[in-house]
Amino acid sequence: MSGANAVRCAAVTHYFSADSPDLVDPGEIEVILRGRRVRVTTDRGVFSGDRLDPGTAVLLETVPEPPSGTLLDLGCGWGPIAIALAQAAPGARVIGVDVNPRALTLTARNARVTGCAIEVADPDALLAAEPDLALDAIWSNPPIRIGKEPLHAMLRTWLPRLADDGVAYLVASKNLGGDSLQRWIHDDLDMEVERVASRKGFRVLRVTR
Repeated sequence: MSGANAVRCAAVTHYFSADSPDLVDPGEIEVILRGRRVRVTTDRGVFSGDRLDPGTAVLLETVPEPPSGTLLDLGCGWGPIAIALAQAAPGARVIGVDVNPRALTLTARNARVTGCAIEVADPDALLAAEPDLALDAIWSNPPIRIGKEPLHAMLRTWLPRLADDGVAYLVASKNLGGDSLQRWIHDDLDMEVERVASRKGFRVLRVTR
């Protein structure tokens, strides 16, 4: 996808920023993704750059096998969810999107190392290229810490792109508003949402049309 792996050199602000430069201090870690041990490259300036985030781990331990079709990791970071999707559904189209160019670089690198077919893209660029994109599944540990307004804007953009029989699984910390997020999705987006797991302080939400 043209420009999907492009990076821009600037000072790092936070992991959900678009102005992060290329890799500056990459290192390898070993993680287990849905029972599979993989070695991946991470770096500073991306979400949970030194380990598998506990919320992501809860999500991956909870969700069922993904369908075939087009699958999205929304806010892919260094790529654990996208890798898990691609390993579980090797015939699917798996896309990892993130506003952070360093995250896209890492996900692309880790896809190659693990032998996974994963597309990476800036979210705006993807939607500009495919305005009618429909998704069979979304798995995400969304960036709760960016604040309600930008978080809600992101979810308004992507959750309605679920196909009629599509399903999204989101994980959110109870202490950071997981329960209020469940209510907001139901009330604001008029979508079906249920809590399918509550573990280690995290809520896993299942969202359908």
